[in-house]
Amino acid sequence: MTLRPAGWAPAVVVCAGAVAAFLWCGVSARDLGVFCAYLGLGVALPGTLLWRALAGGGRSIAEDVAAGLAFGYAVEVLAYLPARAVGAPLLVLVPSAGVVCAFVCVPRLRRHWRGAPVKERLPAWCAWALAGVVAYLIVWSTLFLYRVPVESAYVDMPYHLALVGEVKHHLPPALPTVVGERLSYHWFVYAEMAATSWVTGVEPATLVYRLSTLPMTAAMVVLVALLGRRLGGRWGAGAAAVGVTYFLFGPALQENVVFSTRSMFTAWASPTQTFGALLFAPVVLLLAERRRAWAATGVLLLALTGAKATFLPLLLAGLAVVAAVRGTVERRVRAEWVVPAGMALVCLLVAQVVLFGRGAQGTAVEPLALLRKLPVADDAVPLLAVVYLFCLACVWGGVAGLGRRALEPPMLLVLGIGAAGVGAAFVLGHPADSQLYFLESARPYLSIAAVCGVSALPWPVVLMGAAAALAASFVVVPGDALAGLVLPYLVLGVGAALVWRRGIVLVVALLAGYAVPTSVREVAGHVLPIEEGPGPLIPAGALEAGRWLRDHSAPGDVVATDLHCRPVAGYACDSRHFWVSAFSERRVLVEGWAYAESTLSRAVGSYLQVPFANQARLKANDALFARPSAGKARRLARRHGVRWLFTGINPELGKVARLRFQNATTSVYELVTE
Repeated sequence: MTLRPAGWAPAVVVCAGAVAAFLWCGVSARDLGVFCAYLGLGVALPGTLLWRALAGGGRSIAEDVAAGLAFGYAVEVLAYLPARAVGAPLLVLVPSAGVVCAFVCVPRLRRHWRGAPVKERLPAWCAWALAGVVAYLIVWSTLFLYRVPVESAYVDMPYHLALVGEVKHHLPPALPTVVGERLSYHWFVYAEMAATSWVTGVEPATLVYRLSTLPMTAAMVVLVALLGRRLGGRWGAGAAAVGVTYFLFGPALQENVVFSTRSMFTAWASPTQTFGALLFAPVVLLLAERRRAWAATGVLLLALTGAKATFLPLLLAGLAVVAAVRGTVERRVRAEWVVPAGMALVCLLVAQVVLFGRGAQGTAVEPLALLRKLPVADDAVPLLAVVYLFCLACVWGGVAGLGRRALEPPMLLVLGIGAAGVGAAFVLGHPADSQLYFLESARPYLSIAAVCGVSALPWPVVLMGAAAALAASFVVVPGDALAGLVLPYLVLGVGAALVWRRGIVLVVALLAGYAVPTSVREVAGHVLPIEEGPGPLIPAGALEAGRWLRDHSAPGDVVATDLHCRPVAGYACDSRHFWVSAFSERRVLVEGWAYAESTLSRAVGSYLQVPFANQARLKANDALFARPSAGKARRLARRHGVRWLFTGINPELGKVARLRFQNATTSVYELVTE
């Protein structure tokens, strides 16, 4: 197979830009080199070989590499779990090495090094378009994460880092910020980062704050385009699907009331979502192409159980829609839908019972919970639900143009996934509005269906209608009455449907045009230079102290601290305080409890206002720091195994513990209990 150098130019340019960005933001050449080497040879290469062997490969090299990377991640995580469990994490390399050796030594497998004959090539214009999207995401990440000091980064980043440290040293994992608390959370992405850290020696902080999520994000862009190409019939549909997925936002109808259409700008803010989305996309691709690659599907679904189980019920819903509709039409239910549905159901049960211990992390059936939090009367909530649906239609209204195509099995699958995502956002409630992750998970598949619907409509009419709506949306200024903003466009759409034979065309065009101004503002806002914030919320010496403690303690040591609350105005205690555990890679008796199952399960309203579940433990912990005594120190050591104290500058602790480390902001003491 001959590769045209020009076909690789977009990928080379993007990779060069990413390398430049990482080096500029402080990643060492050594770390970047070993990370890329491991990702390429230890994850992507064996994953691509297995994808070709088990799934039949793809129609293009782009598909093989993107889907192969996802498959490689799945194999890596599933290999790391037993390796970590037996205390030899470097055994994670054995499956990758075994795969490569097998495909070198076994004659029947050697053909997969070349891959199947390329059935289609990614057009140059499409390759550059996808490269532009990835480049945009690199610029956004550079501005808002890569160049931001660790001490000033997004509030949840220390939490992600703490979980990497936990999975790096313990299996099964627990919540590292509250000793004894079960980790009822999606944690396989942290296992992936932990495995990478063990193999490469790269600091977990460098992986979490810089390197790990970008390859996942880039591969997801390619897979969305490929799936759009399959269902839409041409590469233009694939590129448009990526554009809608990442860059089309619902209209901001009022300054302080935003009906989120849940963009995918959570690449690093939610690595679990990014990882789960990447593992899920090849599953949908296999099912949409009706490939009976059960082994490949099973591996990906098994990895999804702990990566982001959000996707499993969405898949079940999509398969149920296909089985119900096609079963009615064909008067039989095919195995190609029943078998994956059974596999997904088993994996969902395993995730809920084994991994999450039947914990729900505060998620409950609570219809319209998101809207009830708005400052409106209860009788206005149904109207707000209609307005919210209107906002969603502005992004995905193109689905209305599908016509009879909506009955095709692949389209039924993505429509079922999309409907389940929207339904979950409306029916479920969560203290932190995490039910919106269902909508975000369904976003690529709704976008693909919408693009396929629009592609079936006459383009001149679509463009004219969108231009008219765009002009009107600039004229209408957001005010206090939400209905007053929405009704003019609804009237236009209904009128078009009544008087024009192709009314659906204008309706779709008007909806899309109404979303454009908000989309332009949002897309521009993600790459505009940010203003300097209020300064770091983590002390400058915290990272140094945490790493000292990590290097001078054992993974099983327990740390006590009196640092529980972030210094944020408006809250008595914002308990999203996770950096002690994050920087030290050690379990803490009580640090931040905001994301503990015992907190979220008790939340009514804001979870940040929920006090710690075990007040007796918290008081005993804090009493040692406030009024140190030998008796208090002995009790913490004997009851909870505490060996280290991590705090600010507190000379009184010298009475009961030995000072081992101190800088301008932070002290580390070792308990002396003899």
